[in-house]
Amino acid sequence: MRGGTKLTLWIRFDDAGREGFGTLDGSTITVHDGEMFGANAATGGQVALDAVRVLTPCRPSKMIALWNNFGQLAAKLGTTKPDHPLYLLKAPTSFLAHGEPIRRPAAYSGKIVYEGELAIVIGRRVSNATAADAAAAIFGYTCTNDVTAADIINETPSFAQWVRAKSFDTFGVFGPVIATGIDPLASSVRTTLNGAERQNYPLSDMFFPPVEIVSRISCDMTLEPGDIICCGTSIGVGVMKDASNRIEISIDGIGTLSNAFDQPVA
Repeated sequence: MRGGTKLTLWIRFDDAGREGFGTLDGSTITVHDGEMFGANAATGGQVALDAVRVLTPCRPSKMIALWNNFGQLAAKLGTTKPDHPLYLLKAPTSFLAHGEPIRRPAAYSGKIVYEGELAIVIGRRVSNATAADAAAAIFGYTCTNDVTAADIINETPSFAQWVRAKSFDTFGVFGPVIATGIDPLASSVRTTLNGAERQNYPLSDMFFPPVEIVSRISCDMTLEPGDIICCGTSIGVGVMKDASNRIEISIDGIGTLSNAFDQPVA
């Protein structure tokens, strides 16, 4: 995996209007220059995490989100393992960083659902990848909340509206960091709503593990550095009902993605 074998947490930030990136150790960011997915080096500077605004840890050209990729949820829904990863794309305008509010669309009053997930971060351009190529293209992993306007999906019986339901502004939440040097299949996804656990499922339950996901999808479309692939969710998905709910997605080795579900878009 391109991000290396040592656990490293990469973060992007805004420091008084200037964007930067670096590595996070505890509450201190060691600033780097260059390219996160290319040549870079520490500048010697450091900033405190609480003195900056956390940005999305990369700028994807696209976010791909899998459906029906976990055995436990498939058993609950009465589905089986698909022959190929099933996925949709979320609009880049939906992307939201750790700490920023998830907002209800002004024209939608229905159910808004959280989905805690692991996401793959691509580190190099890849197409028609072998397993070895796919492994080399994975830079690292991050947490994601695949927020969904659930009532829209089947609003039109003749056409399932997955992309519309999942692409509203603020519905593509990911971060706060990209972790390199971890084995995600040894961990679990834990989702809490206002401190109460709603999801806690093992990543080893995936039908398609990360390397196979990247290899298969790269045969459908070229993947670019910074692209995000959300690996799908499992049991425990639920509704964010009230304004100022706090939803947190935690994965060992990566950390916690925390956002409030807030008021409608003005």
